[in-house]
Amino acid sequence: TVVSGFVRDANNAVSVKTTTYSLTDTADGTLLFGGDGAGGINQATGILGTSGGATIGVSVYELNISTFEGAEMAEALTLVDEALAAMTSAGAELGSISMRIELQEDFANKLSDSLDSGIGRLVDADMNEESTRLKALQTQQQLAVQSLSIANSSSEVILSLFR
Repeated sequence: TVVSGFVRDANNAVSVKTTTYSLTDTADGTLLFGGDGAGGINQATGILGTSGGATIGVSVYELNISTFEGAEMAEALTLVDEALAAMTSAGAELGSISMRIELQEDFANKLSDSLDSGIGRLVDADMNEESTRLKALQTQQQLAVQSLSIANSSSEVILSLFR
């Protein structure tokens, strides 16, 4: 079983998708090799090799064709071609899965970088806003001090006239 992808739903729950490759079962359509228990050819499941009289469960490289006749040889060639096509298809699917994983990784990295720069901009914007607000308050304070100074000096001038 190989991870073939993942999906995040609206609730942020992640579900993992997998692809299973079977060496002995054709039920899922991803059989790579197979055969009958005697090491012969089985059209339903593929080829099973033999080595020194012992059955090898998942091999085609030790297939004994010395006793095959014309029709059996043609069937063996067909099944080997089908096994190669299945392996090529499985390799292509694994390559596709690998590419999807790389694309997801690249997307996640870019998303993380984007979030980091966005947060940085928000912090900078907040700092600029606060700096502007501080300068406005300081200016108001200076104007208030000057107004009080003018008001105090005006009353002193008026008092000096009465003296």
